[in-house]
Amino acid sequence: MLTAINLTKQVTTGDSELTILDDISFSLDEGKSMAILGESGSGKTTLLGLLAGLDTPTTGEVKLKDTSIFNLSEEERAQLRKENLGFVFQSFQLIAGLTALENVMMPLELKGDKEARAKAEEMLEKVGLAGRLNHFANQLSGGEQQRVAIARAFVTKPKLLLADEPTGNLDTATGEKIVKLMFSLNEALNTTLVLVTHDTHLAAMCNESITLSGGKIIQQNTHQPQVEEAYA
Repeated sequence: MLTAINLTKQVTTGDSELTILDDISFSLDEGKSMAILGESGSGKTTLLGLLAGLDTPTTGEVKLKDTSIFNLSEEERAQLRKENLGFVFQSFQLIAGLTALENVMMPLELKGDKEARAKAEEMLEKVGLAGRLNHFANQLSGGEQQRVAIARAFVTKPKLLLADEPTGNLDTATGEKIVKLMFSLNEALNTTLVLVTHDTHLAAMCNESITLSGGKIIQQNTHQPQVEEAYA
């Protein structure tokens, strides 16, 4: 489903080149999950942006199935994201002037889906917010806002979901519920899942993990997910 090939990202700072990512390569099968680990400044979020086609590498390529995304125009990449990708952000990124229902409906409406309302209501019910459809973001707790964000990300049934520190702004108990919810939807919809995280317990729930340091992969593991035990 997802392949990174020799990705390098450099930026110019003054008279020198700063290497943010250095020769990153990996692949992830359809329906599987991967955690990207590393300290702050290790290149995790930059890598996520490249995987989404939101940024371009200095060298290397990213393939979504058989499509090399950097051979596409920016407009074509935007269309690819709309059709294939979902996002969960650490800061939720809900639109303040919209209700929970309207936030979840939005990506469906952008695709012209005439069943947007019914599908959004169904997804909000799945994440346990059937009674909060008409509440605005500032009327929801942090955990509820993240559940709306997850519903919005999954409602289009994306082939690939990218999550940047999805539990970073949540307390441990709420974070545990959000993580289990995300993985249950991942399994139910056969969505390929990539998570950026500092949390080794969260990484243990994934099929694969890579650890970055100084922009390089210093460790790459395949393991059996431990969803139930990870937060024990």
